[in-house]
Amino acid sequence: MKSMRSVAFGMACVAGALTTTSVFAATTLESVKEKGHLQCGVTSGLPGFSQPDEKGAWTGIDVDTCRAVAAAIFGDAKAVEFTPLTAKERFTALQSGEIDMLSRNTTWTLTRDVSLGLNFAGVNYYDGQGFLVNKDIGVDDATQLDGATVCIQAGTTTELNLSDYFRTKGMEFKPIVFDTSEQTVQGFAAGRCDVLTSDRSQLAALRSKLTDPSSAKILPNTISKEPLGPVVRQGDDQWFNIVKWVLSVQINAEELGITMANADEMLKSDNPSVQRLLGTDGDMGAKLGLPDDFGHAIVKQVGNYAEMYDRNVGPDTALGLERGINALWTDGGILYAPPVR
Repeated sequence: MKSMRSVAFGMACVAGALTTTSVFAATTLESVKEKGHLQCGVTSGLPGFSQPDEKGAWTGIDVDTCRAVAAAIFGDAKAVEFTPLTAKERFTALQSGEIDMLSRNTTWTLTRDVSLGLNFAGVNYYDGQGFLVNKDIGVDDATQLDGATVCIQAGTTTELNLSDYFRTKGMEFKPIVFDTSEQTVQGFAAGRCDVLTSDRSQLAALRSKLTDPSSAKILPNTISKEPLGPVVRQGDDQWFNIVKWVLSVQINAEELGITMANADEMLKSDNPSVQRLLGTDGDMGAKLGLPDDFGHAIVKQVGNYAEMYDRNVGPDTALGLERGINALWTDGGILYAPPVR
């Protein structure tokens, strides 16, 4: 039987831990405001999602997600700094507080959601794992890959998916593991493997880095579900809600026809849904601890979801990705956001 002193000490430790956690969690928004910028974790370089250009300016869907959060908080989409992270580094950086949020083509899974002390704040790209092969090896389907050597990035869900797929098909493979996506595509280009596997959007991005992108093709097989989205630490509901609703605002803005070009004009709209999103009616921002016109700042400076998609990965970019399942639910896709009301 434990002594009363031991019990009291244990209760004090628990209370202290809870207090520490509460203090740490409750100050995320205040901490960001005090710094004067958002610190956002991104990839070390993946076209269409997060990559610095020749001048060092970051671009991509994940980058725009960060900028949208900055616009919501500061009214300035430029009030963000980026921390490039490998797949192995990303969760530790968020857990330790090195970054305020992670927006790095990261798959939402049960294990990550419940055992890492993190929360996924939504999905900014629905994806699935596929295979990239050189056309000259004569492979047209993943079922022809028995015995293949496969380039793969460490610390990702693709490793387990690959193993599961080959096992269920009764096939064997030899993994060639790299730390970064850049190293992975370099290994593929150098002939160290027969096939490169990753999310299909990432395969399109990596193929664009090849000297001759037309020499490789993405096989038709999709072997997994990969919902990608921004991540925050658990324990701070306000911060979780802010990141979640910033993304929802962008999706709802597309559905309502609000764009970067017409955001100011739409302030005159008599549509209640538009008024609530742009902040001309109601106190949606105040409920989140933000200015009521936070939605207007997001769309005016970063754009709605379609604008973010099209300029980074859409049909007119090097990746050339059609909307597919990432189209709005009203257009045959699965993109759906709760209403701002």
